Amino acid sequence: VQLVESGGGLVQAGGSLRLSCAASGDTYTINAMGWYRQAPGTQRELVATITRGDGDTNYADPVKGRFAISRDNAKNTIYLQMNNLKPEDTAVYYCNAVRTRYYSDGATSQFEYWGQGTLVTVSE
Repeated sequence: VQLVESGGGLVQAGGSLRLSCAASGDTYTINAMGWYRQAPGTQRELVATITRGDGDTNYADPVKGRFAISRDNAKNTIYLQMNNLKPEDTAVYYCNAVRTRYYSDGATSQFEYWGQGTLVTVSE
């Protein structure tokens, strides 16, 4: 599975950006996709996730009410609409995908994939 992000950039506080992540390769067994971010000197943290089937979403508390994750399964693409951006949202945003492989004996294995990241910078 390959993930390619786009849509990052520089925006003033209070502005909006929309990130996209397109998956290719062995995508049919992807269970969920999401966005994580990493600011300088910090650990990578969850932003939002969405399941492929039901479209169930999960958001980190700092972005609830401001960010919205969505998916287009036909295009194997997820989006992150980011509104009312704050300087503390500045980070490299990474797309993530989780794929489950099912074996004949009933066992399963999960594989995790990451994009190369896209920089979001929010100025005062």
